[in-house]
Amino acid sequence: MAVFTKINKTDISKIENNFKLGKVINYHGIKKGIENTNYYLEFKKEKTVLTIFEKRVNKKDLPFFMKLMHGLSKLKIVCPSPIKNKKGSYLFKIKSKNACLVTFLKGGDKKKLSPSDCMQIGKNVAELHKATKKLKINRKNSLSIKLLHKILNKIDKRINKLSKNLKNHMRSDINKLVKNWPKNLPNGVIHSDLFIDNIFFYKKKFYGFIDFYFSCTDFYAYELATCINALCFERKKNKFVLNRKKSYNLIKGYESKRKLTISEKINFNILCRGSALRYLLTRSYDYLNTPKNAIIKKKNPREYLDKLIFHKKIKKFSEYLK
Repeated sequence: MAVFTKINKTDISKIENNFKLGKVINYHGIKKGIENTNYYLEFKKEKTVLTIFEKRVNKKDLPFFMKLMHGLSKLKIVCPSPIKNKKGSYLFKIKSKNACLVTFLKGGDKKKLSPSDCMQIGKNVAELHKATKKLKINRKNSLSIKLLHKILNKIDKRINKLSKNLKNHMRSDINKLVKNWPKNLPNGVIHSDLFIDNIFFYKKKFYGFIDFYFSCTDFYAYELATCINALCFERKKNKFVLNRKKSYNLIKGYESKRKLTISEKINFNILCRGSALRYLLTRSYDYLNTPKNAIIKKKNPREYLDKLIFHKKIKKFSEYLK
């Protein structure tokens, strides 16, 4: 989440007129994240989040996201639920951009996760996957391995200041992953962006998931690989290294609700490499191209270069465990 599009009292009045929620008594921008513009909007009886969809989100995908969050809420997965306006639609326009209002989740993200937290998250990621299996919806992954070269082509040679010949190395990595990427692993709708700020805790216990705007149909184990990258590494002496207690607990928690297949375990390392490369590429692009006036803290892509290098040294699934 972030603030790229600034709104004013006129925009707030339009929202008040379009919804049956009364007057907005408080609102402010939410700085976390890097994709869409988000505001906290508090009405007298309802706390909400306004999301304004920016360039990277395809408007054709918006109905999928609305159906997913609505469906998951009905299946008792705690997540934001879209709110219909007076016309019965989830989607409307702000500053000529598509937008929606969703319910506000209590609690918040943790700055640092314990191995026990990772166990809770693993269990709930598996429950999320079991729930999405009941929803008859589908969306192709717009950031799949085969499409990563399109992002690379938008990254100029300035990125080589981060690491010598980095652009060429990323191109080589994409080619190797495309050649070796698995084809027939268990799949369904995944969140696809389960970073620490998209996982909410309340009273020290796991509470729910937010920000489903990368959700798509892909391998369940690819989601778990992304969780390993996002949640289980720690910075030590200016390098990111895997905390195996966290990765062990994350996987153990997941398998307590859904067992990984032999094929998923065999291919787990390449899935981890693919996930690390995906974020190295998108962070590299954003690092070079985020507008200076955006209210956002740019994330250094070096973190995911460290993680990609780490995964290249791993050979077996068991090396992600204690």
